[in-house]
Amino acid sequence: MKLKMITAATIIYGALLFTASCGNEGVKTETTDPAATSPQELANNQPETHGIEIKEGDITITSPLQKDLVSAGKSIYELKCQACHKLNEEKLVGPGWKDVTKKRKPVWIMNMITNTEAMLTSDPEAQKLLEQCLVRMPNQNISKDEARQILEFMRENDGEK
Repeated sequence: MKLKMITAATIIYGALLFTASCGNEGVKTETTDPAATSPQELANNQPETHGIEIKEGDITITSPLQKDLVSAGKSIYELKCQACHKLNEEKLVGPGWKDVTKKRKPVWIMNMITNTEAMLTSDPEAQKLLEQCLVRMPNQNISKDEARQILEFMRENDGEK
């Protein structure tokens, strides 16, 4: 028993000595290269991205539905939306999508998809949803075209043909 304790202590002591002798070799703590910047400086130099604002004239709604848009919208839903939104009226993390196209204008829906932060900051209806859900919808980096596809999928979900 005593031999095991001495062996273990020796191994630990040896490991500590080895670690201490390595010091900070290979660890760069300061640079003299003027072109090198810290991650914080890089982040500060990045342009701010504020969502894509959709305006009334930007959308063309067709009847009947465009099946290619519905199919593409369904794929995006399954990849980026399904984790938080159900297709019925039940709230999961975010509100359910049932009848959303009957309650909201297409421009509002697409702005909520592409310009979420601005909507949660300034739109009273979006703020009410935030109060109900208690979670901010994250930016999904969805383009205007992808938002249009999701809208078409929502229209089909609400029974439009």
